[in-house]
Amino acid sequence: MTMDLPRNLVPGTFIRRLNRFAALMDVGGNEVMVHVANSGRLGELLIPEHTMWLSPVDSSHRKTAFDLALVQMETNLCSADSRLPNFLIEEAIRGKHIHEFCGYPDIKREVSYSDSRFDLFLKNAESHCFIETKSVTLVENRIALFPDAPTSRGTKHVNGLIRAKQEGYRSAVVFIVQREDADMCRIQEESDPDFYHALSNAMQCGVDVYAYSCRVSLTDINISKRIPLVEI
Repeated sequence: MTMDLPRNLVPGTFIRRLNRFAALMDVGGNEVMVHVANSGRLGELLIPEHTMWLSPVDSSHRKTAFDLALVQMETNLCSADSRLPNFLIEEAIRGKHIHEFCGYPDIKREVSYSDSRFDLFLKNAESHCFIETKSVTLVENRIALFPDAPTSRGTKHVNGLIRAKQEGYRSAVVFIVQREDADMCRIQEESDPDFYHALSNAMQCGVDVYAYSCRVSLTDINISKRIPLVEI
């Protein structure tokens, strides 16, 4: 399932990050503030003088006139928008392009369970399934790495999925690598031991864990293949 990107992407050059959700870019010789819809560190993407692809937006009610859409890597593009994985996995499931989640005609977004809110809730006559997606952008030596910074929110989600699994629901964590140059995915214990151990516990409890890479172009993005998770 392919998701179209905005047709009017504008090239810009990264100058510096201002805060978690804003960066300064050079666009046509002018310095402009750009919204970054990703709270990760993105040290491997946001490099001074590197080319970024920006999506113009209506700035009448916001401080920024562009959203950061893509980052031009040496040999490929990387989507930097952490909001996209939810839509990518949902559309892939609806289109029956991911066999791990086939057979669920009822799909809902942002469903609460206990003290957690999960990205997707799937339902059929035999099974109810909660899915939490995680955006991955860091790749080293063709290995996708997550997280790139501590994620207490991610740990809470994983613990919530464990509870749901123990109470009879199917539960799954799905890592969406928003680039195509990854052959496998590894969970970085050194970046967040709590998340690492929570996910390890989740897998032992029967929570499903999957990782997929994406094909990214200047016009669209789609989930291209499932990649293995390095054993934890």
